[in-house]
Amino acid sequence: MIDTALLIEEHASGTAIILNSMKNLHSVIMSDVNLTGFMPKHWHGNLSYIDLSVNKLKGKIPSSLTELENLVYLNLSLNELNGSIPESFGDLSSLQNVSLGSNSLSGSIPDSFAAISGLVHLDLGSNQLNGSVPKFISDMRKLKYLNLEKNNFHGVFPFNASFIKKLVVLKVGENSNLCYNHSTLSKKVNLGISPCDKHGLPMSPPPSKEINSDDSDDSEDYADDESVQKQHSHGPSKAVLGIAITLSSIVFLIIFLILLAKCCK
Repeated sequence: MIDTALLIEEHASGTAIILNSMKNLHSVIMSDVNLTGFMPKHWHGNLSYIDLSVNKLKGKIPSSLTELENLVYLNLSLNELNGSIPESFGDLSSLQNVSLGSNSLSGSIPDSFAAISGLVHLDLGSNQLNGSVPKFISDMRKLKYLNLEKNNFHGVFPFNASFIKKLVVLKVGENSNLCYNHSTLSKKVNLGISPCDKHGLPMSPPPSKEINSDDSDDSEDYADDESVQKQHSHGPSKAVLGIAITLSSIVFLIIFLILLAKCCK
């Protein structure tokens, strides 16, 4: 059996370009070719690699896609897909790389994802996904890349430090209702989300400890006034003392000259 890849580099009007007659098709690579319309509902069952990223595909991810038991790589990122991720997505148990980022997908991450234990790369960032972050993701022992940023996830971030440490890339920022347990994770771990309060809700950011510039100016002025007061309290200034010494010298010189004149007579 010949392993055939369909690689399109010119503009295409739709995904109907996938030919039904190509029975040995294993890979479909149509990235950034201006594809429009909806995703096809029928797929070759022996497909193992699909890349339809950076196009203008719209509508929902068809549930028929989840029937591809041999699929290892799926990239649908940077399209205009909407709706929820199919509940049967976990049937793609051979998947190692999933990229659904930068669409308009909504709803929660299906529980069936737990069946995809061999995932290495999971990108769900920049969508409108909600619900809590599933704890079962931490059971994916081969996972190295996890992107959940820029969504609407809420609740307590469920992963511990050991799981985070094994990841090469972790992105969870810009989920305003998501927070982490500060008793479990150190503040030094920059996740881009707030620590949780005792109710499991994001804490407001702590007040700034920086001194207000106006207050610092006032304190400097006060210090200057105080130093002036100290100078006055300690007696006359150096300038006054200098004038007094000069005048005393002149008076002494005049008296000395008068006495000298009398002696000479």
